[in-house]
Amino acid sequence: MHPSIRSQTIADVLRRTATRVPNKTAIICGETQWTYAALSARVDRLAAGLLATGIRPGDSVAVLARNSHGFVAMRFALARMGAVLVPINFMLKSHEVAYILRHSGARTLVTDTALSATAREAAQMETGVTSFIWIPSEDPSDRAEGMTDFEALCACQDPLPPPEHGSGDLAQIVYTSGTESSPKGAMLTHDAVLWQYASCVIDIDIKADDLMLHALPLYHCAQLDVFLGPAVYVGCTNVITAKPTPDNLLPMLERFQVTSFFAPPTIWIALLRSPLFDAERLHALCKGYYGASIMPVEVLRELSSRLPKVGLWNLYGQTEIAPLATILGPADQLRKAGSCGRATINVETRVVTDQMTDVAVGEVGEIVHRSPHLMSGYFKDEARTKASFHGDWFHSGDLATMDDEGYITVVDRKKDMIKTGGENVASREVEEAIYALSAVSEVAVIGLPDAKWVEAVTAIVVLKAGESLSVDQLLAHCQAQLAGFKVPKRVEFVDALPKNPSGKVLKRELREQRTAQ
Repeated sequence: MHPSIRSQTIADVLRRTATRVPNKTAIICGETQWTYAALSARVDRLAAGLLATGIRPGDSVAVLARNSHGFVAMRFALARMGAVLVPINFMLKSHEVAYILRHSGARTLVTDTALSATAREAAQMETGVTSFIWIPSEDPSDRAEGMTDFEALCACQDPLPPPEHGSGDLAQIVYTSGTESSPKGAMLTHDAVLWQYASCVIDIDIKADDLMLHALPLYHCAQLDVFLGPAVYVGCTNVITAKPTPDNLLPMLERFQVTSFFAPPTIWIALLRSPLFDAERLHALCKGYYGASIMPVEVLRELSSRLPKVGLWNLYGQTEIAPLATILGPADQLRKAGSCGRATINVETRVVTDQMTDVAVGEVGEIVHRSPHLMSGYFKDEARTKASFHGDWFHSGDLATMDDEGYITVVDRKKDMIKTGGENVASREVEEAIYALSAVSEVAVIGLPDAKWVEAVTAIVVLKAGESLSVDQLLAHCQAQLAGFKVPKRVEFVDALPKNPSGKVLKRELREQRTAQ
């Protein structure tokens, strides 16, 4: 039996939708509009063009680009011809990008004009990248010289062979920060991503008549796989933008009569504070989603008050589960404010002790999952994979409580992950950068509540006796070593760090002391 008979890949989602609603507008991005039929046909030609360049099924192809129609087409074309998508955070420094290129084994790097210099610089750092592909941006721009052109690939007339890959094959490797200095590559099959699509469609009410605005980066699995993928699955119209600022978003929400919109709390806060905010002009908006970090309860109340017709959903998860795990729906927003809700339909979630027994109501434990959404493991990292799946459950690393109705509230992170502005920052990575300064004796990096960032990366620093270091010097060093979102927003010099008898720094105590001030 040929694999295509039972074909169920991410690309099949688009092809089937194009068959159902060929003339419906699929993508609006800048001056570009594509129907589902046009998008699907373009994806097929692009996939054939990629094959003609020598890319083969199973090859890793990295994408370093901002949101655009080109990004969307490339995502589905790679799935169509069986290559493995490796999306890269465009805020990373070139050496951080280079690590992902080396580790993933990508030989082709897709980029846009604005990021082409970073792409070239990173590729030269002893990576295996041998070719570049340029894709168009939301706004017109000159093509990057010396790169294979997107439109030329889309003009390919070669027949596209039937797919040899299926639902169990690898679709993407998504790199996620951890407490370790090197990021981990979560391997997700087509099957895992598609099970997650189904959960999204069912539990967060994604409907064909939604008009969805995609403003958060598509390199991030939340926008890519919780919203864009499921929206294409059911046949929504999708507006794509690379500029998640109030001055851009609020006019777009009004102009396109957007009905469905996702953003981390920092963006919702910025929208509420903008002088352009006018609830009357957002009358079409009826579904609002937030996630990636904790929404302050007071902001949640303000959102509910100022946009009373908008149903709100809190979404919790992580890259390794493709990424949706739990939801808190509109009916529970204020009743269970601060909670991340209960497991979505295709996920089983527990909060457990170190001995894998369920915690009592109100007791703190670790969130663990079982689900067909889950990754196959970490790429080239059997040790971390084995540790994450200990006891036949996936260990999230997040600490939480569960109430008597089964609602989960995240209270801390085992991995000391900081979620700032919707981005993950591993405290240890920032600490290692600061430790490179000769004047530093000890440092602890924590996340503290912040009105803008929700959590602000904060460095608590102890200097060596007789040494001096200014805040500006420390920040300049970090800015040279780290992506901008990882650089501390606050720096504090202290005489000593609190520790337990075994010498472990008590980060919770540091947080509590400063939160209480």
